[in-house]
Amino acid sequence: MANLFFVSGVVQGVGFRWATCQLAEELNLAGYVRNRLDGRVEVWAEGDSADLAELAHWLETGPDGAHVDTVSKQKVEFKGYNGFHEMMTI
Repeated sequence: MANLFFVSGVVQGVGFRWATCQLAEELNLAGYVRNRLDGRVEVWAEGDSADLAELAHWLETGPDGAHVDTVSKQKVEFKGYNGFHEMMTI
């Protein structure tokens, strides 16, 4: 199962990507997290549904210092990523 999330609010410059990677690794999720030029954070996550649900719940608040306004989620086609990584801003 795979989900693509877009998180908006005060989510850049507050350790959001690092914290997302830490949680995703703890949950054995694969995929990536990256900043977008429009100020959002993009998260592609692959794994089992319970772990994806836990990540989705956490994204609603994020790490200390973040202020999340909205989280959108789309089901996407599984790509088979290995590990969870920070990617370049787009």
